[in-house]
Amino acid sequence: MAPKPSSQQGVVLLEALIGILIFSLGVLALVAMQAVSISNVSNARYRTEAAFLANEIISEIWVDRGAGYANVATYAVSNGSGGNASAQNWVQKVRTLLPGSDVNGPDVAIVTPAAGGRQVTVTIRWKAPDAVAVSNHVAVAFVSDP
Repeated sequence: MAPKPSSQQGVVLLEALIGILIFSLGVLALVAMQAVSISNVSNARYRTEAAFLANEIISEIWVDRGAGYANVATYAVSNGSGGNASAQNWVQKVRTLLPGSDVNGPDVAIVTPAAGGRQVTVTIRWKAPDAVAVSNHVAVAFVSDP
């Protein structure tokens, strides 16, 4: 006499398939987390470069301010155009290091506050390859006599 088939047949196969499904979802989640992590590292690099570049032009303006702030106004840049040769070299460096900054050029605005000295506002814009919106970094410094 042949043994009667058990109602438990195929349970191990079903459990194995469910286990493989759960493992596959975990691997897909890890791959997605890795992609987000790479994107965040790239964005952090762009923000760091922008901060460094803003500090660079502010430092150059500070050193080359001249007597009575005569040279400060020559660094004014609007959407990547204008400014003296040093400012234009700086704009080229911004365009080289930050993606999308050729379309969204940097600005260097010079204002004379009532208290004296000069207020320098540097705005750097870029658009990362995977970004939807344009990012920016704004640095404000006061250039005064030592």
